Amino acid sequence: MLVLGIETSCDETGVAVYDTDRGLQAHALHSQVDMHADYGGVVPELASRDHIRRAPRLIRQTLAEAGLELDDLDAVAYTRGPGLAGALLVGASLASGLAMALGIPAIGVHHLEGHLLSPMLVEPRPEYPFVALLASGGHTQLMRVDGVGRYELLGETQDDAAGEAFDKTAQLLGLGYPGGPAVAQLAQRGDAYRYRLPRPMLNSGNLDFSFAGLKTAVLTLVRKEGPAAAADIAAAFQVAAVDVLAEKSLAALKASSLKRLVVAGGVGANRELRARLDGEANRHGFTVFYPPLDLCTDNGAMIAYAGALRLAEGLTDGAFGVRPRWDLAELAPAA
Repeated sequence: MLVLGIETSCDETGVAVYDTDRGLQAHALHSQVDMHADYGGVVPELASRDHIRRAPRLIRQTLAEAGLELDDLDAVAYTRGPGLAGALLVGASLASGLAMALGIPAIGVHHLEGHLLSPMLVEPRPEYPFVALLASGGHTQLMRVDGVGRYELLGETQDDAAGEAFDKTAQLLGLGYPGGPAVAQLAQRGDAYRYRLPRPMLNSGNLDFSFAGLKTAVLTLVRKEGPAAAADIAAAFQVAAVDVLAEKSLAALKASSLKRLVVAGGVGANRELRARLDGEANRHGFTVFYPPLDLCTDNGAMIAYAGALRLAEGLTDGAFGVRPRWDLAELAPAA
């Protein structure tokens, strides 16, 4: 089965074609980072308009690269939510219109499910069950994954997500948008142990997260030390955030008695986090899986893949609509 995937939940327009027999056939991505950089964050109306301009071109480009025509498709998957309402409606309308014209199913995919399953796009693939650390945009969660649609929330952020903390730290340090790559790049030149920043909820006794206090501590330090200390502050922030993410992931593996950890979402591209988790995996005897760096951020490949899995399981309701707020636990499980 050939599934076209369309991702338009925020500030990236992603399109891909996934073949259930041969894997990912082609994918294309346009980032709106340059357009939003002057505003210090995503402007929803601008994001929606840019998706309208970019998505049809990317569909034609992706199909051409795969050597396919629209008539070859068996389904069209799109991001139903969560995300920006207007941006989601662009993808939903385009996918539903294509599906109706072609007489094939349109499959609404949960954005976070796409991230959770994205490491399965490459080898080696994790087997179920596994623990997933999902750190994507406004989400930081630990999930137990037993199969398609079978997700148990183990812990989540109580305030800011890790990605938001990176973005806000970047703003405080006078860096560009998006903040994650900018902070990580600056941190390479800094001394991570010159300053000791807090690790919120590290010893809370549960698997929840909090990053608001860490952001506030950065603000206080920036005001005290000034721009000359920016690299050291960035390094101290990064190691503090990584400590929390790594230790909570280890605690989730222990609590669930599992030996497989999947890391997904934009923060999963952070090299310091990957190095820390790889080291912990060697010490504690578990296996950690990541998507390729180019599939950590929002992309059409993860939507096409999740849509293909749902199509195979018969989990397609066909209803048009978007869900800007959508709890992952509400998804219908596979039989």
